[in-house]
Amino acid sequence: MKLFYAAGSPYARIVRIALIELGLDAATEKEFVTLRDPHSMLLPYNPVGRVPTLRLDNGVVLTESLLIFSYLDTQHSGPPLLPRDGSDNWVTLSRLGTAMGLIDGIAVWNRELRRPAHERSPGMQALELTRATRTLDALETAVAGGAYTGRLDVARIALGATLGWAERRHRTFKWREGHPVLSAWYDEIETIPSFIATLPPIV
Repeated sequence: MKLFYAAGSPYARIVRIALIELGLDAATEKEFVTLRDPHSMLLPYNPVGRVPTLRLDNGVVLTESLLIFSYLDTQHSGPPLLPRDGSDNWVTLSRLGTAMGLIDGIAVWNRELRRPAHERSPGMQALELTRATRTLDALETAVAGGAYTGRLDVARIALGATLGWAERRHRTFKWREGHPVLSAWYDEIETIPSFIATLPPIV
């Protein structure tokens, strides 16, 4: 397999963490690629130009984190990282939806902040701040009640990657403020070796 990734992408980090946790990392070739670049080495494999992109040994190319997880769960004998059969009463998928929604909202906000100041939409920034804060409040309550604990599954990986990305790549958003339980949860999960090995660079 060959994984195309960008070091700052939380979506790619989710897959990179999974590869380590599943013991598939050493057997996976990795290619760091640039994004928003018309000459990116990624484009011949994924014309959409997004990471992660996984090229299988038979030449098939898989894109999008959750689709890649569907494949990775066929490559190991342990419990699935992403149960799709309802065997956990759909809990993992429910929690994953919240974590991925948080990533998506912050990503929209982050893209807006890359625009020249005079082109940014205050309304959009306010909307995404409200959405992110509301989601974090819900996660604070959920984690305090015991959610996102136990075996490392896709929901836990996605939430940890999201918070790590917000802290290191979107630092205008002080997500820790008012969320002490979630902050402590994040500090603990970031000590896992697979998380340490994939930390995104600080901007």
